[in-house]
Amino acid sequence: MSAMSRGRHGARPLSVGVVGAGRVGAVLGAALTAAGHHVVAAAAVSAASRDRARRLLPDAAILPADDVARAADDLLLLAVPDDALGAVVAGLAATGALRPGQMVAHTSGAHGLAVLGDVNGMALHPAMTFTGADSDLDRLPGIAWGVTTRDRTFATRLVADLGGVPEWIAEDARPLYHAALAHGANHLVTLVNEAADLLRAAGVGEPRRVLEPLLRAALDNALRLGDTALTGPVSRGDAGTVRKHLDRMPPAARTAYLALARRTADRAIASGRLRPQDAAPLLDVLSRATQTGVAQSRDGVGSAR
Repeated sequence: MSAMSRGRHGARPLSVGVVGAGRVGAVLGAALTAAGHHVVAAAAVSAASRDRARRLLPDAAILPADDVARAADDLLLLAVPDDALGAVVAGLAATGALRPGQMVAHTSGAHGLAVLGDVNGMALHPAMTFTGADSDLDRLPGIAWGVTTRDRTFATRLVADLGGVPEWIAEDARPLYHAALAHGANHLVTLVNEAADLLRAAGVGEPRRVLEPLLRAALDNALRLGDTALTGPVSRGDAGTVRKHLDRMPPAARTAYLALARRTADRAIASGRLRPQDAAPLLDVLSRATQTGVAQSRDGVGSAR
C-alpha cells in the first residue's frame, strides 16, 4: 500500500522524514508526531537547527539529508529555503534516496510541483509565521494550507492531521499566492516597526502600548470590512496633514510612507471613500514629494557617504 492511500484516519501512521529542521520543519514534524505519525529522522545542519530538532523531535535520528530520505518510508518533508529547494530535490534524486510510493512534500509557498520534476509530491505551505518555538504548535489548528498536488485525497488527510484546511492553489498561481502572504505578513512586521520607530522619535517611551489597540482594531476592521475600513488623512484627502507628515519624517520612512499613501489614495478613490475632486490636492502633494525624493536620490542627497 502506497503512502498516498494512507492517513491517520483509520490507517496506520506514516513514517516521516524531515529535511530542514529550521523554524518550519521542526514545528511541522512535531505536529505530525502529535497527530500520531512517526518522524523517524531529520536533517539539521546548523547548531540552532540541531538543538531545535532535539527539542521538538526527540525520537528522530539526526542524519544527512539522503539518509533521512531513505529512512522515511511514506512521507519526506522538505522545509528548506525556496532558492535551495530545486537543488535539494535534484541531489536526493541523483543519490537514489527517493523511492516509488514515497510522497515528497515541500513547504515552499512560491513553488508548486514543477520544482519536484518527476518526483511524486506536493506543495504544502502553511499560511502562518513561525519562530521555531514550541508555541508555534498552538498556532496551527485552523490555519489554511496552500496546496498544489495531483492527489487531493492524501493532501486532505494530511492537512486534517495537522489541524488545518486546504486551499487548492493552481501551479501557475503559486507566486501570486505567496506574494499575497509575504506582502500582508512580512511587510506588516516592517510597517509596525517603522511606526514604533516614529513614535520613539516623537518621544513615546512605550510604542507598543499606543499601537497595540489601534493596530488590532485596524486589522480586524480591514479583514471584516475591506476598503470601507479605511480611515485617516489620506482617505479624507487631508493634503495639509500629509504634507506635515512628510516634512518631518526621516528619508527612509518617507519613501515607504509615500508609496503606501499613494496606494491608499488609489483604493480610497476606487471604493468611493474619497471623491476624485477632493483627492486632487493630496495627489499633488504626493507627486511633488515623490519627484523631490527622486531628484535627491539622483543627486546623492541623503545617501550614505
